[in-house]
Amino acid sequence: MGAGGRSNPRDQDVKESDVSAIKRAPTSKPPFTLADIRKAIPPHCFERSMIRSFSYLFRDLVAISILYYIASTYIPQLPHPFPYLAWPIYWYVQGCVFLGLWMIAHECGHHAFSDYTLLEDSLGFVIHSCLLTPYFSWKISHRRHHANTGSLDRDEVYVPKTRATLDRTKFYLDNPVGRSLTLLVKLSLGWYIYLSINAAGRPYDRFASHYDPRSPIFSDGERILILMSDIGLISFSYLLYKVAMVQGFVWLFCVYGGPLMVMNAFLVTITYLHHTHPSLPHFDNSEWNWMKGAFATVDRDYGVLNKVFHNITDTHVLHHLFSYIPHYHAMEATNAIKPILGEFYQSDSTPFFVALWRESKNCLFIEPDEVDEKNKGVYWFSNKY
Repeated sequence: MGAGGRSNPRDQDVKESDVSAIKRAPTSKPPFTLADIRKAIPPHCFERSMIRSFSYLFRDLVAISILYYIASTYIPQLPHPFPYLAWPIYWYVQGCVFLGLWMIAHECGHHAFSDYTLLEDSLGFVIHSCLLTPYFSWKISHRRHHANTGSLDRDEVYVPKTRATLDRTKFYLDNPVGRSLTLLVKLSLGWYIYLSINAAGRPYDRFASHYDPRSPIFSDGERILILMSDIGLISFSYLLYKVAMVQGFVWLFCVYGGPLMVMNAFLVTITYLHHTHPSLPHFDNSEWNWMKGAFATVDRDYGVLNKVFHNITDTHVLHHLFSYIPHYHAMEATNAIKPILGEFYQSDSTPFFVALWRESKNCLFIEPDEVDEKNKGVYWFSNKY
């Protein structure tokens, strides 16, 4: 990893020596303030355009409609065995567009879509419900994630285990077969496991779930919103059931279920890789502050999918600093802050499928640096036990 926290994919093999070879992100107090970073960003980047935001929403909906029409009209007419090849291609492409649409709702939750929160919440609620995501539930926990990123005590998601608290089964799965099975479960069911039982989330003193209005994740004033999220999911699920009764469950899976699984897999991949990298620190209460946590993330490169995903992939550092900047200004703003951030800006252009395997191998748990006596509250990823 060179200056500015960037890394070369050719330097990122999956060997154990890579962890120690990667340059760690700085954990000292930065020589700039949040106000300095904001001044570096052109003022228009903070402006929300309802027309422009809706144009991206319209683009995604049109793309979804066209892909659905092509798949439902022409794939069934293909001679055997070509439909078995065509459907997975459709699932992948449509699933990527699904995620782009999901990101539009994500922006609504961050007040980055328009100047009107009621419009944003209404739109985000409908979009996320149609993609089987509890809008208000996730919006609330995600907001707390942004407020506590990198904190071992208060972050809401992807809170890594220490060596002492790591489940012993993880050690048995630390081999190619075990990692493959673990990734398969994460990519296929991980999103719903997290929402259902808060797996990989912050530990609570009692059962926590994004579907439960009584969950400790939420305050008393938020519980009605969780109930609304559940009603949205139940309503759309019932609609899917009625459609399946007419068209059949196989048809429903082919046109909707397959793309939804791809969307969920990418959602888990993107969020995992943004917060899991050998260069990233985590902090206990003695070392954590908001600024340190905001820098404890890494931009990733997904090639052409960066645009399909509305650049959440390669502008995530900026997103943690100013989450209300619309995605169509995020790349310009990111380029503007890079000279200010210097080595505090972390990016990695390793292909995501290579990075997913590498991080699952090299980032098994966290522990303090044995040679750094002054920063015992700073934890780093490791796989050496």
